[in-house]
Parts: sequence; structure tokens; C-alpha cells
Amino acid sequence: MIVRGPIAFEQLQLKIFDQWDNHWWALTAGDFQQGKYNAMTVGWGALGIMWRRPFALVVVRPTRYTFELLNAYPDFALCALGEKFRPALEYLGSHSGRESNKIKAAGLTPQVATKIAAPLLAEAELCLECRKMYFDDFQPEKFLDNQINKLYPRRDYHRCYYGEVLAISGIAKYRSAD
Repeated sequence: MIVRGPIAFEQLQLKIFDQWDNHWWALTAGDFQQGKYNAMTVGWGALGIMWRRPFALVVVRPTRYTFELLNAYPDFALCALGEKFRPALEYLGSHSGRESNKIKAAGLTPQVATKIAAPLLAEAELCLECRKMYFDDFQPEKFLDNQINKLYPRRDYHRCYYGEVLAISGIAKYRSAD
């Protein structure tokens, strides 16, 4: 298990584009205490300020089990894992959690969060705890770049979820010195 400490919003130090594109995140949703939760790998999203609040944006296809949990519960977490957990992230991204505990099968450990019901992952170097603020479905008629449609051969367009970041915890490399 990795020992993470709290990180103030203004102290978060993260190579955002690198994290999304090259390292990915584990997205967790559901309720840890109820034992109804799941995780999946996400590589598309955003971090920033929206409506004067820090936010994380994640996108999930309606075919995913995590989609059901995101719609049923008010919060989610993003967990960044070190490179040695790349196989676990690949597993989370390629298997369903509907009929099995894929978090356990991936060799990961769910743990209680500080501000939300969704679990964090004990092996994560960085965790963002988020409460949903808004969602919307992608509408292909609004794509301005025709290349985007090629990413949806099954027409299973993502739903985007904006979550207010309520808490950040991580190891020292994610905390700026100032």
C-alpha cells in the first residue's frame, strides 16, 4: 500500500497531458461501504476550473458497468497508479465488473475515501475525490471535426461527467514545494 498525504488544490503538481495520454487513470464509482462499486481505466478527460471550482471531467460509454454506477451514485474518484501497475490498468480497461470483482482480479485494493462513497485504490500514487456537478451526452451532429466520428464505429457515444474535486491525496512528487 502506498502512503498518500493530503494535497491542497494550489499545491497539486501534475503533468496533465502526460497523465491522460500516457499513464491513464483508474476511475472508481459506486459505494464502497455497500460493496457495490467498480473501476475502469480512463485515458480521456480533463482537469481545470469550472463554475469557480476545481473539477475533473471523465467520459464513459453507456455500455460500461461503471456508467450504471456513475448514474446511480453522486460521486467518483480518479486514481493515478505508478508504471508497475500498467498491467492492472490494462485489465481494468478490458474486462467487465458486472459479474466479477475485477479490482481484485487486477491485483488492486479498494479503500475508503475521505469525502466520497466511491472507493480509492490503495496502490494509487494520486487520488482525486469528486462529486458530480453536471453531465451531458456527446451528440455526433455537434462534432466539428469529422475525424471524431471514426472513434465511434458502434455509435456508442460517451457521456461526460463533471465532478467537483473535493479532496486530493498523493505522494510527494505530486505536491509542489511552494
